[in-house]
Amino acid sequence: MSLDFGPAVGLSCRECGARYPLGPSFACLECFGPLEAAYDFGTVTRADIESGPANIWRYRKLLPVPADVTEKPNMNPGWTKLVKAGNLGKSLGLKSLYVKDDSGNPTHSFKDRVVAMAVEAARNFGFHTLSCSSTGNLAGAVTAAAARAGLDACVFIPANLEAAKIAMARVFGGRLIAIDGTYDEVNRFCSELIGDPMGDKWGFVNVNLRPYYAEGSKTLAYEIAEQLGWRLPEQIVIPIASGSQLTKIDKGFKELIRLGLVEDTPYKIFGAQAEGCSPVSAAYKAGHDVVQPVKPDTIAKSLAIGNPADGPYVLDIARRTGGAVEDVTDAEIVAAIKLLASTEGVFAETAGGVTVGVLKKLAESGRLDPEAETVVLNTGDGLKTLDAISDDAAPTAVIRPSLDAFRATV
Repeated sequence: MSLDFGPAVGLSCRECGARYPLGPSFACLECFGPLEAAYDFGTVTRADIESGPANIWRYRKLLPVPADVTEKPNMNPGWTKLVKAGNLGKSLGLKSLYVKDDSGNPTHSFKDRVVAMAVEAARNFGFHTLSCSSTGNLAGAVTAAAARAGLDACVFIPANLEAAKIAMARVFGGRLIAIDGTYDEVNRFCSELIGDPMGDKWGFVNVNLRPYYAEGSKTLAYEIAEQLGWRLPEQIVIPIASGSQLTKIDKGFKELIRLGLVEDTPYKIFGAQAEGCSPVSAAYKAGHDVVQPVKPDTIAKSLAIGNPADGPYVLDIARRTGGAVEDVTDAEIVAAIKLLASTEGVFAETAGGVTVGVLKKLAESGRLDPEAETVVLNTGDGLKTLDAISDDAAPTAVIRPSLDAFRATV
């Protein structure tokens, strides 16, 4: 089988550094540490990138994909808006605030970025079925991408997900299997299925394709830097589910520095969790290096991973960059969704409520520099989590069609 992963030359263990050939592997045989793509980038210039398409493939020279990736059927996500959030910034006392709004992706969440990488890996390995364990957004991204790529799909979710996310995952076709259990239990089931004949030639995007899939999150770092005029933000607030998005954004920033595409300026990374599923935040506050698993209980279901695989790496990055990991209550999540919507016209799902809620908490406690250029991530569309704001699902008033009736409401 001839493999073409562009600049990716192998897999490397994040723990011991052991190297492996490119393949559908995700764990080191020496120490069981996670594997990630290793590269030989060569020379990459800003002009190379700026001449590319207005999607993640403008960064194809930095990703594990072939040079002709744009010629294949894919969802082509990315290049979403970086919104100058002056109104929200003013309300929080932050001089220069931006919202990276990834709700503009094809299935309205950042998961389209990572799944696009997995599709290319699945093609390389000759897989016929795309699969995943999902807290919601990933299931929809996988079934949509599989439909576009001409692959079969079979995705697995906890049975208690939001109805809108279940509907979106189902409408693109394929099989949607709900499991009576937590996300962590669903994920364990998928790991067992990989070793069973039923899972032969299946690409599990967040298991055996994870080293490629996870690289999609780097494109958030690349876009933010480019959209800021080829500079790094001084502060950034990122949601934590598995923790992979945060670690890959850090990796993306470091790659841009190493390639000379941005100036090597300091940046602080802040992680955001819901209080009802905050094992990384708890470990950070306690000064621990080990993350103790928890059973999730929060409205932020897309972040409800009780045993986050990248948790220890998140702790390292938050401490190394001078950031922090914080959490907010469900009530604070709802309030933050409404705050972002009423100040900037951006309707975030509950994960965005977590990041904006943590942003507010950090600003009010003085842990953010009010003068620093700050970015907060919104990773999904609020239409997917309408239940969170169901108390507001009613008109301000119901009147007869007359001016006198309207005056009475003023």
